Amino acid sequence: MNLPKKQLNLKKYQPIIEIIVSSILVYSIHKLVFFVNKENPNFQNFYFPIELIYGFFLLSSLLLILLLLKVKQKNIDNVGYTFLFVTTINMIASYAVLYPIMHSENINRGVEKINFFIIFALFLTIETLVTIRILNNKQ
Repeated sequence: MNLPKKQLNLKKYQPIIEIIVSSILVYSIHKLVFFVNKENPNFQNFYFPIELIYGFFLLSSLLLILLLLKVKQKNIDNVGYTFLFVTTINMIASYAVLYPIMHSENINRGVEKINFFIIFALFLTIETLVTIRILNNKQ
């Protein structure tokens, strides 16, 4: 069964679409939590706005998935190793972003750190699930 060329291209970049849609969904829920708690002082005056943190993790996730798609084209056996390597680099970069938060004098520092780790864990989960789908789709 031959699929049209456009459908093949869309299927090739389906993991990118999954990352973007998942990110928008998670961000919307997170923003709703902030909206509901807008009067709570614990949800105000963060060092980094959540949009910046989501942007950082979305960009790193997109780069990771694009790299995994390139590696899959060359040798699917290296996709898992590439995922582990790039995730380690992402953790180091995340720590670099988290470092100013950990050493800020903001009274909401604890809430902001928890917020950061929740976003990190959500994106790591999304990346892992998309990577599993890439590995299970061994065309």
